[in-house]
Amino acid sequence: MPFDYVPILVQVMIAFGIALSVVAISNFLGTKRPSAAKLAPYESGMAPVGMAWRRFPIKFYLTTMLFVIFDIEVIFFFPWAVLLRHMRAGGPEVVWFFVAEMLVFVAFLLLGYVYILKRRALEWD
Repeated sequence: MPFDYVPILVQVMIAFGIALSVVAISNFLGTKRPSAAKLAPYESGMAPVGMAWRRFPIKFYLTTMLFVIFDIEVIFFFPWAVLLRHMRAGGPEVVWFFVAEMLVFVAFLLLGYVYILKRRALEWD
């Protein structure tokens, strides 16, 4: 049974080997002419202002959480709805289990949504 995974292991080793060899070859053969302009940080064509490590308001993180919550919701609801049609062939107990699984998933999403509402991330301050 473990021998079935040997081709996958060989493919991963070849991919890592090619990646490492390309980086090594470019490091050894590439031209190296460092200058102050090349070594300076680049931020969209503008000179960097301030420290790179600064505190961001919590709204940025809450907006990210909102995006992730709703993105995951859409990603999982569509295949679930498509598979629900095929699950009917298994009988009512399979369908109820399938629906209960989705209710647990929705409960977790709802917890994230309540957290975001309590943090007042949806207000227009």
